[in-house]
Amino acid sequence: MASRRRDAPLRGIGLILLSTAFLAISDVASKHLAASVPVLQISWLRFGAFLAIMAAVVLRGGGRQLRTRRPLLHVLRGIGLVASSVVFVSSLRYLPIADATATSFVTPLFVTALSIPLLGEKVGWRRWTATTIGLVGVLVIVRPGGEGFQAASLLPVASALAWAFALIMTRMMSDTEEPVTTLAWSALIGFAVLTLLLPLHWQMPTRETLLIGLFIGVASTIGHWLVILGFRHADASLLAPFSYTQLLGVSVLGYFVFSVLPDLWTLVGSAIIAGSGLYTAHRERIRARMPA
Repeated sequence: MASRRRDAPLRGIGLILLSTAFLAISDVASKHLAASVPVLQISWLRFGAFLAIMAAVVLRGGGRQLRTRRPLLHVLRGIGLVASSVVFVSSLRYLPIADATATSFVTPLFVTALSIPLLGEKVGWRRWTATTIGLVGVLVIVRPGGEGFQAASLLPVASALAWAFALIMTRMMSDTEEPVTTLAWSALIGFAVLTLLLPLHWQMPTRETLLIGLFIGVASTIGHWLVILGFRHADASLLAPFSYTQLLGVSVLGYFVFSVLPDLWTLVGSAIIAGSGLYTAHRERIRARMPA
């Protein structure tokens, strides 16, 4: 398969920054709905918009993008994606959006841990140290045993774990599957799973709920698509620092929409998590350059 990679780091950085804006807007809109709308319904509307967009792309290509050699991995990735979405939106009902977003940034650390049993990778002491430090950052934000601790603080951690599992599935089939194929199957599987679960918690949506829910789906789909485009132009280790600007985006939007700013401990924990994530990306870059 011919590589579509182009070296254009500034374009890659620009696409990542733009993606964080769309993802931040999607998360803020999700928090707004989560106050009054069942979480399953929000995720169902999001995946409905996701599926509609991907269906248009697939139909334009004559349907060939749905051909796959790895159907089971696509199913597992779709389930991981749904679990991550549902759990993260659930956390937004109880937590400040900056806290939930900052905690969810531990995903790269879970990817490191899961790569051992699922990919058979060897993880050295440097990356394990970075992973441990990142988890310390989570503890700083969550503050278990502290006066302000609530069990919901663990939901973004669970969401990050599910998303890490989905990323591992993506990596396992990256040598045979096109990005469009992966996204299309994820949309299809995710929407099917949520449709089956929807009767468990359903309320008649208002017109506003439908519009905001579809907006969330469009914004998040555009955001993830921009991430894919960004990684075609530059290395992950170069782009990783700019993905953390999403925390700035949700903090600003959270202040204007909900009149809430992240506290000092959230900022300190975020810095620790970001630092450990950046070091992990740096070690990944070194490992990728080592001879097989």
